Amino acid sequence: MQRDLHAMSATEYDLVVVGGGITGASVAWDAALRGLKVALLEKDDFAHATTAGSSKLVHGGLRYLVNGELKLVRESLRERRRWENNAPHMVHPLPFVLPTYGWGMSGPIVMSIGLALYDLLSFDRNWLSDDDKKLPGFKRLSKGKALDLVPSLPREGLTGAMLYYDCQMFAPERLCLECIEGAVEYGADAANYAEVTGFDSEAAMGNGVRIKGITVSDRLTGETHRVRGKVVVNAAGPWADKLMGFADDTPARRLIRSKGIHIITRALTGENALAIKSKIGGHFFVIPWRGHTIIGTTDTVFEEEPDKAGVTEKDIADFLRVVNDGLPGLNLKRADVLHFYVGLRPLVDTTPQVAGEDGKKDSYNASRAAEVYDHAPEEAIEGLVSAIGGKWTTSRHLAEQVVDLALKKLGKTAKCETHCTPVYGGEIGRLKSFIARAKLRHAHLPGDVVENLVAFYGSRIDEVLTTATERQGESEELLRRLGPNVAEIGAQVVHAVRHEMARHLADVVFRRTGLGTLGHPGPDVIAHAAELMRRELGWDETVTAREIAETTRAFDTQSASKAAA
Repeated sequence: MQRDLHAMSATEYDLVVVGGGITGASVAWDAALRGLKVALLEKDDFAHATTAGSSKLVHGGLRYLVNGELKLVRESLRERRRWENNAPHMVHPLPFVLPTYGWGMSGPIVMSIGLALYDLLSFDRNWLSDDDKKLPGFKRLSKGKALDLVPSLPREGLTGAMLYYDCQMFAPERLCLECIEGAVEYGADAANYAEVTGFDSEAAMGNGVRIKGITVSDRLTGETHRVRGKVVVNAAGPWADKLMGFADDTPARRLIRSKGIHIITRALTGENALAIKSKIGGHFFVIPWRGHTIIGTTDTVFEEEPDKAGVTEKDIADFLRVVNDGLPGLNLKRADVLHFYVGLRPLVDTTPQVAGEDGKKDSYNASRAAEVYDHAPEEAIEGLVSAIGGKWTTSRHLAEQVVDLALKKLGKTAKCETHCTPVYGGEIGRLKSFIARAKLRHAHLPGDVVENLVAFYGSRIDEVLTTATERQGESEELLRRLGPNVAEIGAQVVHAVRHEMARHLADVVFRRTGLGTLGHPGPDVIAHAAELMRRELGWDETVTAREIAETTRAFDTQSASKAAA
């Protein structure tokens, strides 16, 4: 996968996709599989924002049942199964404990009815070839069993718990990248650090305009390019309305940006996740992940520019109060927070339906349903389609609808194939067997290193290890760990630069590997990765120091003054 904006500017595409998060990645993957000539452009690094800032869940949305969104729940549950099938190294079953209190809406009878409906809507959940991926139906737990599993649960009014199953991703940013790599494998072109600054348009019939391409600023070189496309897809997530503004000063669709922070701490709940409701802050999840625990998420309207989103010390303190209210037995303190991150959910603004009683926007109760919006009928802008809203789990299906519309505009027909096609790295079969064979094949590597490689690259593990032998004399160094306490090896850094378009140290630390996703891995590890990138990209000492400093700052909270700026 190589970055070449000069070549892209000399090509006419069927589809130009703006946005390298999971929506744009899924659109590009779907369209490329259907034989369209596709370009994908991202202003930062792929998966750098909302896609990486999720709760790592692939789930049906149990709480959407309360809002009567049965169609969305069914769609999500169907897509959950498809992600399990198509990305078996990335998407895994996750048991949830849901405590019950009293005999009302939070009691066992109501919860049993809701979960029975949830299981009914996921009737196809076990249409899987790998038995290890199959999800049992829910079951009721006694109060004693609930406390055995989760001793920190508040005991007053506790009547037991429900145990049900959803799924989680090992690394959402990697799964997004694999969709892009799959698109490129089928002929798509992609570029990160390529910011769209405007549309290239011409007058159309009547008073309308036709979009025939985009203007792109190369953020690495400062050059400007024009990329031509018959249809442009706006998949810019939290920036989608900003992109619409390039075509119309008053776009017909608006967004609510919901800010969600997560904190990462030590392992707290064994193998079980928790769904907890706090009296002062709504519900949150406590999720086991990579030997640690993710707690999330907040859900507040963010009205600043999306580029300014960050985590402040106040954000963490406020969220810890919510967590300790819901699970007082944890008694978490600031020192327990090993890492944190933020994401902005782009929700379709359907005012007044989502207006709170005080007239303010309400992101918590806003629907997570997506919209595919054709700008031609209402705004007389031909050649522009926006994919707005949605959630990680349903991104593949959203992309299918986008490409269906694009094909209609192009006067072409082709069936969607992403529902039954493994992602790049997903051709595995039974995961447990694949890991065992990989360990035998690479017995010269430690077992945890091989497991980590399979988790990140799936069936493409050998391609990554081949990178270590591409140049004479590199093999021994690149097969060593980047540090004594990490599973990542040097070959992953070099592979990210040579074959995955990594251009900054943060790209490798946070999105091509898992080096920084659990917190700071240590100065020596960061320096080792930076040195490998320096050799590949020809950085001098000044650039290398700057890359290390900028990556290190990403582990710090945002100052209050910066957040308000």
